Amino acid sequence: MCGIAGAVNSRFSYEEVIKTLSHRGPDEQNSYQNKNVDLFHLRLSILDIVCGKQPMHYDDKYTIIFNGEIYNHQEIRKRFNLAGKTASDTETLLLLYDRFGTDFLDYLDGMFAFVIYDKTKNQLFIARDRAGKKPFYYFFNHQKFVFASELNCLKTMVPLEIEPANFFQYLRLGSFYRQFTPYKNVTELKAGTFILVNCHSLSIKETRWWNIHDYYQKQVYDSLEESLQKTDEFLHSAIKRRLESSDLEVGCFLSGGIDSGVITAIANEYKRNLKTFTISFDGEYNEAPLARLVAEKYQTNHTEIKISFENLQNDLEKILCNYGEPFFDSSAIPSYYVSQEAKKHVTVILNGDGADELFGGYRRYVPFAKYDFFKKNFLVKSGATFFQKTFPASNNKKSVYNYLYRLASLASNSDLEIYLSAGVDIFEGYQQQLINPGYDYLAPVKKDFDEIANSDLSGLKKIMNLDFDTNLFDDLLVKMDISTMANSQEGRSAFLSKELLEYIPSLPDDYKIKGKTTKFMLRKLARKYLPEELINQPKRGFEIPLKQWIDNELKEPVFDYLSSTNNFYRNFVNAEFVDILLKKKTKISAEKRAKILWTLLSLEIWYKKVYQ
Repeated sequence: MCGIAGAVNSRFSYEEVIKTLSHRGPDEQNSYQNKNVDLFHLRLSILDIVCGKQPMHYDDKYTIIFNGEIYNHQEIRKRFNLAGKTASDTETLLLLYDRFGTDFLDYLDGMFAFVIYDKTKNQLFIARDRAGKKPFYYFFNHQKFVFASELNCLKTMVPLEIEPANFFQYLRLGSFYRQFTPYKNVTELKAGTFILVNCHSLSIKETRWWNIHDYYQKQVYDSLEESLQKTDEFLHSAIKRRLESSDLEVGCFLSGGIDSGVITAIANEYKRNLKTFTISFDGEYNEAPLARLVAEKYQTNHTEIKISFENLQNDLEKILCNYGEPFFDSSAIPSYYVSQEAKKHVTVILNGDGADELFGGYRRYVPFAKYDFFKKNFLVKSGATFFQKTFPASNNKKSVYNYLYRLASLASNSDLEIYLSAGVDIFEGYQQQLINPGYDYLAPVKKDFDEIANSDLSGLKKIMNLDFDTNLFDDLLVKMDISTMANSQEGRSAFLSKELLEYIPSLPDDYKIKGKTTKFMLRKLARKYLPEELINQPKRGFEIPLKQWIDNELKEPVFDYLSSTNNFYRNFVNAEFVDILLKKKTKISAEKRAKILWTLLSLEIWYKKVYQ
């Protein structure tokens, strides 16, 4: 796990790169220059610590800088009889490129963002993994090409200007959509994509080498028992690879849910006295007692990290500034704290990312398993609109009434609004409070959305496909990557293995949602490994009391940042609306109010502490 940076036709300060990216690679920093190409690598030494130095060269033809891990690289070497000089997965990538050119990506099980400089073709081959776990950002203006693992680093390498249109996307989606960023001429390389950069003409050719939509369109007819067996085997293989592909000890995040519980149980088969970590804090969302049941069952070396939010006000800016862009997901706070504490014990950690998106873990999936809300039905929409306008919103997130109200809200919406209402639900219903920029800022989102929403997939497959491409990529994987790497720690996700990503989407809907039961098949598999108390627990994750924070712990920074007259958000949001939200002078649910204010707070912190 590392940090990478580089440029074509542009020089940059190595000192500034080290200053902004050293947390990703504190162990070693090295550079390489050839003609107009400049490559820089910062290493967090985990695999082949002695011989894995980068940039790594293959004869005088190729040079690579690589961020990530290829968990099956030894299997690939045996399969294709690849003989190398080291035991490094970095060299395996060079050997594969020499053998197959750019066609080898499908063989890889791993997380990666790498750059191979091919001197024979005078081009850069830059690729990103299937889910987009490892980040890659680049600046391109036809005169220069500059890239880095993080936006904060890229900003030190080349002057950046704000792109106003993309902030409307952030306010509606809670993140910057796929390839978009806060800056002009700055692109995030999309998941499952590679680009070829001609170092002479500086032209770029982009190719989507992997798309989960292809696997949702397939249909597997395995019985439930056959599917359970295959899933179990794939999980064992994925976890075993992720434990063995490290010269350092590997631990495991352990919440009170079935995802991390199953991973811990299987990991325990390959590594006794496994170190596990969970967080505990006062409040209704504390899952530490449930996590403790798993730790006791498998006799793990368990650490319960007690988190106090007493210093939240002091830590807030530091945590959010790590992202290099406004970041909506408030669970970034506990994620940072648990990584910070776990790093004191292990450098490599397993997590359960991706299980909800693959196996159907969100409550909002239940209605989509019964009805395709993306289909246009006039009678359903009319009735739902009447209900939604006649009856008030609920303040109780977990009530039956709130569930029915959300269903009516979904059915009364159209097109992209259905997905946004079912998901982040920030400004939905209050879009009129956003300043009209005079153009359709959601046009790029709608284009991708319509391709899936108008496909012949079921309603459940559609929303799960959309979540994988947006919620997982734009939010959850970003959160885990930044939270861990800010603390020089590597997170590994067994549920995002090649085999599971290409098998689970093709399974029938009722293996994922059965009646009102989410993650049906995974819960059934979990019975083999976990205490009964955990099996039917609802999805929680690192939930935090955002409503309480906005009115108490964070009340001062919320008012300080959002009450002044020179706020950045005033370019996008009606300032009077924000004022009445602050003063609680409008009828709006407490949860919705907290979401909007937190979204704007994150925006202002980024603008004042990162951009300016």
